[in-house]
Amino acid sequence: MRLTAAEKAEIIHLVDRADRPVREVLGELGIHRSSFYDWYRSYLAKGPDGLSPVRPGQRQRWNQIPEPQRRMVVDLALEFTDQSCRELACKITDETGISISESSVYRILKAEGLITTPQHILMEAADKFTDQTTHVHEMWQTDFTYFKVEGWGWYYLQTILDDYSRYIIHWELCSGMEHENVQKLVDEAMSITGLEEGQEKPRMLSDNGPCYIAQDLKKFLQKRQIRHVRGRPMHPQTQGKIERYHRSIKNVVKLNKYYCPEELIDAIRTYVNFYNYFRYHESLDNVTPADVYFGRKEKILERRKKAKLETMQQRHLMYEKSKLASRINPDPIKLKNRSLNHQKL
Repeated sequence: MRLTAAEKAEIIHLVDRADRPVREVLGELGIHRSSFYDWYRSYLAKGPDGLSPVRPGQRQRWNQIPEPQRRMVVDLALEFTDQSCRELACKITDETGISISESSVYRILKAEGLITTPQHILMEAADKFTDQTTHVHEMWQTDFTYFKVEGWGWYYLQTILDDYSRYIIHWELCSGMEHENVQKLVDEAMSITGLEEGQEKPRMLSDNGPCYIAQDLKKFLQKRQIRHVRGRPMHPQTQGKIERYHRSIKNVVKLNKYYCPEELIDAIRTYVNFYNYFRYHESLDNVTPADVYFGRKEKILERRKKAKLETMQQRHLMYEKSKLASRINPDPIKLKNRSLNHQKL
């Protein structure tokens, strides 16, 4: 039977006033000594409030997250409302050197009422692409998507994405989807990356749109020694990485209306910069596409591993200090019990 805080307080006062050993009094009351001493320590530390029932998840553990760090998680979540628990956990580790897991961030925000049920959009596809890339510029993915400019009509965003790092190499906003637009995009991407004559050229993966099956584009790519790979018709999952990127950018950019192409270009440029340099990508071990593209991934993962180890060691040290402090402070009830036993002897 669970006792209320008032009942526990009454038992503590009864034992404190008794002139008999604590063991005898607790035995008559049917209270286990370990339970009684837990109540008494809580009473000394927190007063009557310390006697309120404690849920199992609220008991102190050696790796319990300190309150200042919990407040930091909540403050960051309120400041960066567009970031998920996973992204917040990575941001905290990278910027503060304190390791807090994604699940811990979730539990903290859930307790504060800041977690809502996500609306999942599922896309059926194979577990892995048949020919996975192993380095940057091994394969590029390219595709078009569309945006509307009020009073101007539809504009088409074409993008080249590096398959290995998911880094956006180059993009352009066009008024049409012609093979000439694709050729210009590829030339700009080749110039940006500095892939000169004699160097290994990337494969280019696309769908089977009219601009991608044009003979002029085929001759153009052959001249530049770029092998063109097209996905199976009616199977967009083959180009899943750039399809997923398009869904991400449209979820953000299409929240606003645009009244001239320049406004749309500025919005796209802002998002591409965020995507490349600030958005933690789950499939990249929670680093950004730029971290992989520029070869920083392994150093970042090693730094996070070190931060996690140091954080766990610090929490364990704080826990041991807390236990030591409770042992140093004498327990009046135990001292009284020992005194009574000594008198009887």
